[in-house]
This record gives sequence, structure tokens and C-alpha cells, in this order.
Amino acid sequence: MYSQTAINQYKAMQAKGLKRAKELERAGKDPKLPVLEHILGEDAAAYKVQEIGTQEIPLSRVVGVRTEGRASAFTEGFLPLLNQDSEFGFKWIDLCDVHLNEGIRDAVLVYEYLGNFYVEEGNKRVSVLKSYGATYVMAKIRRVLPQPSEDPEIKLYEKFLEFFKVAGFYDLWFKEPGMYAKLLAKLPFSADQEWDEEQRRTFQAGYHYFADAFRSMNVERDNIGPEDAFLLWLDVYPFEELTQMTSEELRKSIGSLWDDVVASNQPAESVAEVVPETEQKGFISSLLFPDRRHVNVAFVHQRDPEKSIWTKAHDEGREEMEKALGERVTVRSYFNADDPAGAEKLIEEAVNDGAEIVFTTAPPLIKRTLAVAVHHPEVLFFNCAPDLNYSSVFGYYFRAYEGKFISGAIAGALAEDGRIGYIAPYPILGSIAEINAFALGALMTNPHAKVYLRWSAMHGQHVEDLLQQGIRVISSRDIPVQEEEFLRYGEYGLYLANDQGGMTPLCSPLWVWGTFYESVVKAYLSNTRFDRNGSSVATNFYLGMDAGAIDVIFSEDLPEGVRFLAEQLRENLRQRKLGIFKRRITAQDGTVMSDGSREFSFEDLLHMDWLCDNVEGHIPQYDEIRPISQKLVRLIGIYRDQIPPETGGTE
Repeated sequence: MYSQTAINQYKAMQAKGLKRAKELERAGKDPKLPVLEHILGEDAAAYKVQEIGTQEIPLSRVVGVRTEGRASAFTEGFLPLLNQDSEFGFKWIDLCDVHLNEGIRDAVLVYEYLGNFYVEEGNKRVSVLKSYGATYVMAKIRRVLPQPSEDPEIKLYEKFLEFFKVAGFYDLWFKEPGMYAKLLAKLPFSADQEWDEEQRRTFQAGYHYFADAFRSMNVERDNIGPEDAFLLWLDVYPFEELTQMTSEELRKSIGSLWDDVVASNQPAESVAEVVPETEQKGFISSLLFPDRRHVNVAFVHQRDPEKSIWTKAHDEGREEMEKALGERVTVRSYFNADDPAGAEKLIEEAVNDGAEIVFTTAPPLIKRTLAVAVHHPEVLFFNCAPDLNYSSVFGYYFRAYEGKFISGAIAGALAEDGRIGYIAPYPILGSIAEINAFALGALMTNPHAKVYLRWSAMHGQHVEDLLQQGIRVISSRDIPVQEEEFLRYGEYGLYLANDQGGMTPLCSPLWVWGTFYESVVKAYLSNTRFDRNGSSVATNFYLGMDAGAIDVIFSEDLPEGVRFLAEQLRENLRQRKLGIFKRRITAQDGTVMSDGSREFSFEDLLHMDWLCDNVEGHIPQYDEIRPISQKLVRLIGIYRDQIPPETGGTE
């Protein structure tokens, strides 16, 4: 005899199934379960099938059946449709009794395709378990490999297979291909060798603990799942700390990061100025929010200004800001934050010392900045890096391509044979826009201009190589600080080389950090609102000549007529009257990237990954780059999501 409990369960599930089937029919959808053979089509037999073995799989990803046979017995979610008195109904109720008394133990047979499972044997077992809200089912898995394709879904699945080869389970499903490698890089396990059983169980136990805490908070929305939150959580907390937290502590840690989780799963907002004109305070706002009298500001640097020209440039920007604001600002600087533990300690120290605004001045400091920021929403945090996806930390970077455009115009005017050398630093976000802006500037003054691209991040004697080819106009790295004397060093800016090896400086783009720091602090003092608290949008300041953040220094040796042209270009960029990329542009492979009717967005420019057709050279892959340069490229490189993961547990 069947128990009344099992009978009632079937009745309840069948009622839900019939209701759901009618809803689907009214919506013009097929009420039956998806059938894998239909999905694969006429070429189903041509697909390669792999035996994966037996393991637990998430029931949420068991979505259909392999063949038509039982498709009509269920509707969406494996809800039963057939009468209770049918053979199907009796067997379902019998399995329900088994589940209630001793548990369903026999593995089902499923075919996996693109991460979803289709049942061959055991569909009623799946239906019973789903009816009771079970999370997993033991399954014998056969994987159907998709045909090679450039389809985004297939490319995403290929990255999952790389992850599965190491981790060996189906618990996590990301929406972006690069997320799998990022996860492996954050874990204290191997990133390139198959985990052993202990490592697999350790991770699964930790992740399930996290996912249960996440779901108990009822925050799952906007298509954000526990894996998305987990990936960001690992930016702040080490995996080993997971099981040391109580459930309440874990939920609290997730809650403190929620706005950042949402922000990281949607496009960041790029802002062209610190205080847009539409947000300047009016009379009423001035009465309600009077200016602050004083602010404490902290700068946390990765290096020491005596040893790092990058740090020196930011420190000089700090000096300019202090001179401009006088007694209204008190500044403390913290140096040598060159390892994760030390960096977090210094940032926390800055907050404890009373900082109301904290600037961390190098991209490698972002994760430690976030780790402190989520616990101090009363403090404004800024990190000098392009395209941050956190709401707790503002990003800031400059539109250096504007200065490069002017350098390119000068280079084109002075390159008699049209050949120009360009030594780029790293293939990082924004750097390709700089190369292309330079190339477009050169074409403006020389329709025959060709830019010969080299990378200082790659091995080689790049200047010597260009000189040996007879190239005499060469663009190298921008001068790092506001000292014209750097132009005389030869290795900075744009210069003209002669046959005797002499170098005549011409110009160089310049990053004016002080302008940005002064603007932010002035805005804060005037009580301008920075939408940090309660915001789920990441904001990046991407400033250029119109904000005074980028300039160009001209050498006294620059010919007068060329200088006049360059100054006119600079003035037009300052007044936003010139669109550098608003013209017909063709890439190296002949693709028309712009017909000239629109400008590229800031996001387009930051993530640009193609070169203009008058550029000779290529964007280097990760393994072509010198080891000393790889860390930065891994962090903010153009192809950072495609770089294989490092050994787990590193930053």
C-alpha cells in the first residue's frame, strides 16, 4: 500500500503541473519538457559523447529529457501531468515512499549539454526529488560536446570545461568566460592541475556554506547568483576564513559587499569630470548643505617617491593640491604598500588616523582598498586604475590618448618619409586607444604616415631596431612629472633622432595628477554629493584636457609652424570642439570600425583591442610579455579575462 503522504504529494505536484502547463500554453509556449534530441537537431548522431562518471549534480540544472518518450509526462520543472491512477502515477508515488522512508540512492542517467542535464533514465526520481526541494541528485553523466563555434555561449562553455578539468564539479556557472580563471586564481588550490578528493570536498563544503548563507538573505536578484557574490567576496576575504565565520558573520560580510556585487555585474559609469555643471550647488542647496571647513586626506602609495617615478608624480600632485587648498586640508602620506597584508594595514591605518578621503595611487592596491572600504562607508575611497567595477571605491584614470593625438600630428608633420616609431609600454586598458589616436593624428598631417609599433613590455632593443631601419621620428613613454627637463633625457616623449645618434626633443603628453586631486577635495569641501553610500553603480572618473588632467609639453626645438598647429589642436580638445575618433577608421584587417558619424564611448576606448590600418605591429599576447610586466597586464590588461590563472591564493 502506498502512504497517504506520497499520494497527497503526487496530487499536489500534478495540480501544480497542470496549472503551469496551461500558463505556458496561454503564453504560446510548449508545455512539455525540453528534449535534447530536438535541441541537437538532425545531426545529433554526429556529436561526440564523453563518459564523465558518477557524481552529484545540481537539480536546478536538470532541465529536460534526452528523448521524446517521457517529455509529455512532465511540464517545466519536472512537474507530473499524468493521472494518479496511471502506471506512471503509481510508480511516482512508489518512489515518493522510497524517498520518505530510506532515500533515493540509485543514480540517474543524464546527458549533459552546455551545462544543462537531460534525463535518460530516472526522470521520476528527479521529479520526486525536485518536488521536495532537493538540491542535488546522484547521476551517471555523459557529456555531449558542442560543435566548435564562435557563439558566445559555446565560448563560455569552453571556459567552463577548462575549469571542470581542474575542479571536477558543476556547482558554479558564471555569465562571463573570464570568471572561471579569476576564481581559480583566488583559491588556495592548484589552478592548472586536477584537484584531489580532499581539495574538491573542501571547496564544495565552503562554497555550499557560502551559497546557503547567500540564499538565506533573499538578495538573489538582477540575475545575480551566489557564484557572482562569491567571486567578489574572495577579493576581500581569503577562502580559509570562510569556514571560520559563523553563519551570521558570513551573512553580514555578504551584506556589506552587496552594492559592490551588483555593481560588478553591470557596466561601470564613466564620468568625464569630477563635478558636472548640472550638479553645481544652487542657493537652496548652499543653505541646506554649507561648505565644509576642513578635510583630512590620505595618500597610500605602492612605492617610495625616491625609487618610483610613478609615486613621485602622484606625490607632486599631492603637493599641488595642498598648495591650492592651504589650511582647509590636512594630508598624510603612506608609502611602500607593496604586499597585500602591508597594503591593507596602511590603508586601515589611514582611516584610523582620521582620513575622510583616501587615494590609493596604483592599480595593484585595488583589492586591499576594497577590503577596507566595505567596512568604512563613511570614508570616500579612490583607486588609480581604469574601469573599476566596485561601488565602494571610485576609479580614476586619464584620457592620455588626447595627448598622444597631438604627438601623432607633430610626428606626421616631421616624418619626411612618413615612417614613425612608437614604443608602447604595456597592452593595458586604454593603451590601444593611445596608439590609434597617435596614428590618426599622424594621418592628419601626413596621409602617408605609417606607425611602427614596438612594446617595452616585450624583450628587445626597440629604439636601436627602429633606428637601424632608418626611422628617425620616435614616440616613447610620456614624461612622468611636470618637469620639462625630462624631455632632454631622450627616452621620454616624442623626439627626432639624427644619424649620429643625437636626439632632439619635440613634445610629450603629461599627466597632471594635482588637478584631479584638487578637484575631488574641493568638491568634497563644497559638500558636493558623491554617490557612494547605498549606490549599486560603479563610477570611474576618466578625465582629459577639458578637465586639465592631460596636457602636452612642447620643446623649444619644435618648429614654430608645427607648434602653432599643435597648440590649436590642444585648445580645441580643451574646449571639446574636436572629436579625435569621429572620422572614418579602418582596422588592420580591413574592417571599418567607424564610418565617422559618431565618437566612441569611454568604454569603447578603454577596451579597444584593434589597431588602425596605418599601424605596423600587433598587440602582444600574455606569453610574449616579459615576466616583470605580466603582473600589471594580468590586473588591467586588454585580454586579462583570457589569461590562464596563476597558482591559487595570489593577488
